[in-house]
Amino acid sequence: MRTELVTTLKRQATDLLADLERDREPILITQHGLPSAYLVDVESYERQQERMAILEGIARGEMALADGRVLSQDEAKSRLDRWLR
Repeated sequence: MRTELVTTLKRQATDLLADLERDREPILITQHGLPSAYLVDVESYERQQERMAILEGIARGEMALADGRVLSQDEAKSRLDRWLR
């Protein structure tokens, strides 16, 4: 992963964005020697957000299962049938 100073971002934003679009590799921006932000291309960011939403749904399902909030297949089908009407 590439690392750049915040001053480089300020001075060469257009070049960094062109590199980002071409390479699709995140750029770590540092300020005063410490990590400050990641610069990522839009497509990668949106794909990451979709993956996070899926993982959150799985986690909610696992918590429901652990809490005993489950339905039989027939109960689930009945609820879906009512909901779809």
